[in-house]
Amino acid sequence: MDQIDEIIAFYDKEAEATGWYGPEVAFGLTYAHVQSGQTMLDIGIGTGLGSILFLKAGLEIHGMDISPQMLDACRKKGFSSLHQHDLSKIPYPFDSESINHAICTGVFNFFSDLSSVFQEANRILFKGGLFVFVVGDRSENDAHSIEVGVEHTKSEKTVTMYLHSAKQIVGLMARYGFEPMRDLSFTVFMNRERTKRMLARSYLCRKRTGIA
Repeated sequence: MDQIDEIIAFYDKEAEATGWYGPEVAFGLTYAHVQSGQTMLDIGIGTGLGSILFLKAGLEIHGMDISPQMLDACRKKGFSSLHQHDLSKIPYPFDSESINHAICTGVFNFFSDLSSVFQEANRILFKGGLFVFVVGDRSENDAHSIEVGVEHTKSEKTVTMYLHSAKQIVGLMARYGFEPMRDLSFTVFMNRERTKRMLARSYLCRKRTGIA
């Protein structure tokens, strides 16, 4: 369990040190529209940062992540319904129309194509369910991806991060049966010194229909 404590401490301290406000922004956009006792799927739950505020607000969180170490970290924080699954593989391990809401705050930057996630969110959520998520933001003229150097990844490898424009996101919502509700842009810092930054945007949408 010492290793799990180290994982939690590293990720959570990095998030705090770099000013990662994605979870707070997502919660702020959503909290007025959810109720205690409802269910929420955290897609790529990590150490639970994205949905811990909803857990504290009384929602029942179902978490999914590829890493067993991350799921162990979530258990240490009080999450109990956790599933190990590769997010790039569909279907996800949940029944159709079985969960009220969904959240995804730290995953979309690793996906060039978000279609499968939207498809599964539509399948899993009840009609009227909310889907709140965070993307790396870009204009239509900006590059679709950026390379994050080793000085920021804290490893020996660079990482490709994908950015998604408002046109892309609105198109995905329409294609997969969601209607936009609210969105908010905010700054993400890539290092503790807060000298390297990028824009992010959180979107809140509602499932309108199934996929035709």
